[in-house]
Amino acid sequence: MTTTPARLLHHRAAGPASAPALLLGPSLGTSTAVWDGVAPELSAAHRIVRWDLPGHGGSPAGLIGPGAGVADLGALVLELADSLSLDRFSYAGVSLGGAVGLWLAVHHPERVDRLAVVCSSAHFGDPGPWRERAALVRAEGLGKVAESAAGRWFTPGFTEPRLLDDLLGTDPGAYAACCDALAECDLRPGLAAVCAPTLVIAGRDDPATPPAHAREIADGIPGAALTELPGASHLAPAERPGPVREALRAHFAPRERGSGTAVRREVLGDAHVDRAQAATTGFTAPFQDFISRYAWGEIWTDPTLSRRERSLITLTALVAHGHYGELAMHVRAAVRNGLSAREIGAALLQAGVYCGVPAANSAFAVAERVLAEMDEEGDGASPG
Repeated sequence: MTTTPARLLHHRAAGPASAPALLLGPSLGTSTAVWDGVAPELSAAHRIVRWDLPGHGGSPAGLIGPGAGVADLGALVLELADSLSLDRFSYAGVSLGGAVGLWLAVHHPERVDRLAVVCSSAHFGDPGPWRERAALVRAEGLGKVAESAAGRWFTPGFTEPRLLDDLLGTDPGAYAACCDALAECDLRPGLAAVCAPTLVIAGRDDPATPPAHAREIADGIPGAALTELPGASHLAPAERPGPVREALRAHFAPRERGSGTAVRREVLGDAHVDRAQAATTGFTAPFQDFISRYAWGEIWTDPTLSRRERSLITLTALVAHGHYGELAMHVRAAVRNGLSAREIGAALLQAGVYCGVPAANSAFAVAERVLAEMDEEGDGASPG
């Protein structure tokens, strides 16, 4: 949990500070908790920043007032990003939070790397009902709105008490101001200008922003992808966290994800990959696809660790398990990743302490042979 100055949106940050930033926006009446089932796993590869709407969760109510617009919320998100030194970030948002993401992508394309719009709309319908709800909440508080929230948010038989409690704890004036923003929201004219790669997610049973709203967004944004989730209503990240998490993880994966084979070639060399591909059979093809996508397209491309660091870790793991055939291959990879012969030897010596002298003895023999072969080939490691 972070300590937030009174002028900023309250937020929660998690994940490596050096990882690509991913901002997660909430829906009306909820808090950062709407992402509880999704954010922790995404934080393995991203710097996750969840934020609260004004008057929701921990955000000050006075950040917006009557007549607020989506642009006002977008400006608050940019101010938060600036305070965290995030010049460029990816963004996913639910409902009103999704509309904020669309506004950012339309008006500040230089800030948004990739975008996901979840159970949201570019236009939330006739403004009349939103203005009526704002007037009701200002006059009577959130009690009546809370009574019908579960029916709008979830499919029959499902509920999430934490989110319903968050609604009752929301500041009525700030909630009403967010209703004002929804009433005036119409981002449809700007959809064609969105250049960030965009994923649109819809809950098939969502009465608040039906799939037709998602299709309108996906049709309006060039190249946008659309995913419809069965058994999901308006708060899909809370009701169906698994499918939402997997869709977002694929969409926001490091850019090199799609080029796992290219990364594999850079680390292991063309000759090795060519041999592996030539030997592929119908039986082994799924495994080759798996390691290209997962090992090379996700793990080796994660920017949290450098390739040098990953080579050191890999050498140690292979020594520990006695995988000396793989070790020979990864000694060559370590040289390509910039490790000197001395650094490789130091890694194997370290492994000797924790993995055992016999294991290190075998590893040194393998490494010495491989380094000698590379010297003869004119591709050896520097002594270091």
